[in-house]
Amino acid sequence: MSMRSKERHARLLEALNAGEIDVDDLARRFDVSASTVRRDLQHLSKSNAVRRTYGGAILTAHANETTLEQRLAVQGKQKQAIARTAIDLIEDGDTLILDAGSTVAAFGRLLQQRRLRIITNNLALLPFLAKAPSIELVVLGGALRTTSMSTMGPLANEALRRMTADRAVMSADGVVNGRGLCEADLEQVALKSLMMQQSKEVIVLADASKLGRAEQMAWAPLPPRWTLVTDVGASEEQCKRLADAGARVIVAGVR
Repeated sequence: MSMRSKERHARLLEALNAGEIDVDDLARRFDVSASTVRRDLQHLSKSNAVRRTYGGAILTAHANETTLEQRLAVQGKQKQAIARTAIDLIEDGDTLILDAGSTVAAFGRLLQQRRLRIITNNLALLPFLAKAPSIELVVLGGALRTTSMSTMGPLANEALRRMTADRAVMSADGVVNGRGLCEADLEQVALKSLMMQQSKEVIVLADASKLGRAEQMAWAPLPPRWTLVTDVGASEEQCKRLADAGARVIVAGVR
């Protein structure tokens, strides 16, 4: 498959995320023939990304959620590059809220020598941060979510309402301009929304494969201004759309 076709497929999925389903409309938008759009949709339907309908297509039902171990194995170099770049956005003395997720876990592991107060539900970080000499660690209690090795629910929410932070460092299954962070269930997005509300600044760590993805059913809206750290796989059009939606976009090079 050519790079042009891959990019068009990604843009088609973004368009479907936004609710565009008509073949003729999609053809006009991408300046290709309707038959080309139909072929693209047929290709995407073979991977179960979309389901064909009369005259167009819709996204399939939300995808099965992967485990933390599976996520750590995907886009590993990109996640490490994003984590290293995001470190420059943090100042000693900050109070940080660290979300669950594999990219935030990669970021958190780089903080062991920093002087910080960290509030987190990310249990995967505890072995790395618990003995860090200059980190004051606050762990949010609540129900255990084994797929992400994190806590959530009413206990976590109630504790977080009593705290504020300089920056919230967030992850997501998908990031869509104008809609926010996409996740698998409502308890997740309730906690994510509260994390962002309790922080002066929001930083989202998301590799390029997350941009435009809307495979899950629950959403946490983003604030009017926020920072996205992504990788070089993000297209110029994706970055522009996110910037237009209020993001300061920082692209991390992959070494």
